[in-house]
Amino acid sequence: MALRIATRLPRLAIVGIVLLLASATLAVGAAKRMAAVPQGAPAPVTTPTVTVPDIKGQAFVFAKGTLEDAGLAWKVVGSVHGYATNKVARQSPAAGTKLRDTGAPTIEVTLARTSYAQQGEPEDVSPYFGTSVQPVGLPKTAVAPNPAAAVVPAAKPAAAPATKTAAAKPAARTPDFVRAGAPKEPQDELPLTQRAHLLSAFIASHTKSTANVRRFLYQHTWIVTGAKFGWWHGAQALRELIAADQTAQQRWGIGRKSELVARAALSEVEARSK
Repeated sequence: MALRIATRLPRLAIVGIVLLLASATLAVGAAKRMAAVPQGAPAPVTTPTVTVPDIKGQAFVFAKGTLEDAGLAWKVVGSVHGYATNKVARQSPAAGTKLRDTGAPTIEVTLARTSYAQQGEPEDVSPYFGTSVQPVGLPKTAVAPNPAAAVVPAAKPAAAPATKTAAAKPAARTPDFVRAGAPKEPQDELPLTQRAHLLSAFIASHTKSTANVRRFLYQHTWIVTGAKFGWWHGAQALRELIAADQTAQQRWGIGRKSELVARAALSEVEARSK
């Protein structure tokens, strides 16, 4: 018996050595594979962008809608104001430019007069707050601006016949009541009623997002504050604003507190207007 065990000991020792070497080989291979895969590598970060649409030559009433649908804000620059029938002569940045989505990048629009009459109230700024413009690339067909062209004045429109007069500026909006210390309504801004109407349409046609909610709250505060200052047609604007709040509650699930604020302001404005 002892002899049999003695004869098997060398074999057992050899088997043990083989198993030990095999496990060591597997451990080294696993370590190499783990080293080959980076641990905790950060995922690539993509920056949201928006592409500037081409609105040159469009009637302003359509151009501003195109910009708003693309998630952009706008403002009119130059001597020609934002009447619906005027057309876009220039835009900056140019069409095709990619911008970082900062919320609502502001596109500058230069308009030109047309043969149609300028009627109604001009709109020189978008109905919501614009954000900074941060280009991330230039359009492929972009052409470097000509410095000489920048100093050449635009051609003046043909003089109107002697029997006609230049288009009169819109009549100044008079306050509904005077509140001590309240600032005067800026005549170059949209009337409160038009802001409320545009805000209601914006909520009805856009989904809820952080940027859209921010625009809603900004415009809401502007309308309520202006109405309490006694600005033109404040009560009418607040009634439409309350309807916009109700639309926001249905579509976005927010707006109840804003509606209460607007209702309180309406009661105050109606009391002061009597």
